[in-house]
Amino acid sequence: MKKEEELQSGRFIRSGHFHPGLRKELIREIESGVPRSVIVYQYGVSRAAISKWMRCYGSQEYKSKQLGKALTDAEKSSIIRQVEQGALTPYAARQTYGLSGSKLNKWLKESLKENAEIAVYDPFEMNNKLPVQRELQDTETEALKKALEEAQLKITALNTLIDVAEDQFKIKIRKKAGARQSK
Repeated sequence: MKKEEELQSGRFIRSGHFHPGLRKELIREIESGVPRSVIVYQYGVSRAAISKWMRCYGSQEYKSKQLGKALTDAEKSSIIRQVEQGALTPYAARQTYGLSGSKLNKWLKESLKENAEIAVYDPFEMNNKLPVQRELQDTETEALKKALEEAQLKITALNTLIDVAEDQFKIKIRKKAGARQSK
């Protein structure tokens, strides 16, 4: 009983809140790099209380670093591009750059909206490109027709070769339909 009273007198004010001096010390420790989980374990403070303290009493430098505001637009777009291309998972991006999940998701949604606006269908622009595409299609079609003719000639030549071989050597080269395969 006596030990509990000592703890309460040193850490808490009568209302049950942590002493402001201790709160300031814990905030300094967190800003210097001590993990919040260590503070929770050592002092019995809830994670919610720490988050509230950091929001209300943390330094501006720490807040901006935590919220990803210290990143430039180029860095943000680089992170988004890495996630979209699969070079980084969202989890890895959050861990690497110290981002919150909601912040990263917000950036990704904004990126999707921007990309959707870029890819808007413009019928006038498409009409200008059609003659060029038709020319490309015509050349491709001609090349495919030529390749098909060559393949048909090759097939005809091979069939003739098989027919001649069957007549001269008196053996069946072509398989009968439905014949069993040897194992």
